[in-house]
Amino acid sequence: MSTANKVVIVTASDSGIGKKCALILAEQGFDVGITWHSDEQGAQETARQVRGFGRRAETIQLDLAHLPDGAAGIDELIARFGRVDALVNNAGAMSKNAFLDVTLEEWRELFTVDVDGAFLCSQKVARAMVSQGQGGRIVNITSVHEHTPLPDACAYTAAKHALGGLTKSMAMELVHHKILVNAVAPGAVATPMNNMSEGDGAKSKIPEIPLGRAGETEEIASLVAWLCSDSASYTTGQSFIVDGGFMFANPHFKPKG
Repeated sequence: MSTANKVVIVTASDSGIGKKCALILAEQGFDVGITWHSDEQGAQETARQVRGFGRRAETIQLDLAHLPDGAAGIDELIARFGRVDALVNNAGAMSKNAFLDVTLEEWRELFTVDVDGAFLCSQKVARAMVSQGQGGRIVNITSVHEHTPLPDACAYTAAKHALGGLTKSMAMELVHHKILVNAVAPGAVATPMNNMSEGDGAKSKIPEIPLGRAGETEEIASLVAWLCSDSASYTTGQSFIVDGGFMFANPHFKPKG
């Protein structure tokens, strides 16, 4: 997929992994639709940097906690650009609470953002891609906890597993329209959500991770950019774990006694 006149929408690209995805994709030649939930200033800074690569940038607010209206910004971005060729579903929420204590309200709030929001954004983009008739790419940012549970976070774990299943279902159905769908499942990454800034990953010390540190956003975004490129034209329905080896060590379970 040549990036000439191609458009990607990256949700929650005001900071962290989403911002780095937007910048690397802009560097590769994509015009970028940037969404934000509460940090408009961060989104405008991402847009400024995208334009620094000579690419077009448009920003809009998404509120995936209040659907379907909160996802209308996706339609607006497609209308502004006149097309869409790739979507990175990076927006998400995270909460921790023990299974015996989590409320249905907490459960539903997290599923609304992490699963319903990704579903609705993907459906809007996929319908536009089908209409265009030129295929496209959808990349869902899940988590290493798409594959292994996070203690005291059953809603988050279940939501990320659900997003992984949605990725596979989308890939199977949309392949007939030449739309390729994959997931990227990060482990611990130096982002504001983890109380870290860009560059902190290399300096961090996390002994339970075999590589001994947190990841950097570029180590996630570079894979996302590859999945949006021509080089990934034979790849769909996959979930790529990028976690410093956490999954094969999986030190979370601690027996009682």
